[in-house]
Amino acid sequence: MQTLNIFLQASAGGGMSNLIILVMMILVFWLFMIRPQAKKAKQQKQFMNNIQKGDKIVTIAGIHGSINKVNDDGTLSLEINPGSYIKIEKSAISMEWTANINKVTEEKK
Repeated sequence: MQTLNIFLQASAGGGMSNLIILVMMILVFWLFMIRPQAKKAKQQKQFMNNIQKGDKIVTIAGIHGSINKVNDDGTLSLEINPGSYIKIEKSAISMEWTANINKVTEEKK
C-alpha cells in the first residue's frame, strides 16, 4: 500500500512537469517555425500588392523582364525583350531575386 502511494505521488508530480515541457515545446515551435513563416507570407502579400507597371522583376523560373500590364485576375504581362510579352501569374514572381536585381541596378546608378 505504501509503495502504491509513493507511485501515485510521483506520477502526479511527473504529470505537471510533462505538461510544462509540452507547453514549452509548443512555444518554441511557434517562435521558430510558425511566426517567421507568417511574417514572410505577410511580406510576400505586400510585395505582390505593390507591383506596378514598369517594375523590373525575376520569376521563379529565372525569367527577367519588366511589367507591361497588371491584370485584375492575378496575372500580368511581362516584357522580356522589346516587343516580346508573356503572361504570368503574380505568384510566379520571386520576391528575393527581384529585390536582388533591383538592388544591383540601384547600386549602378
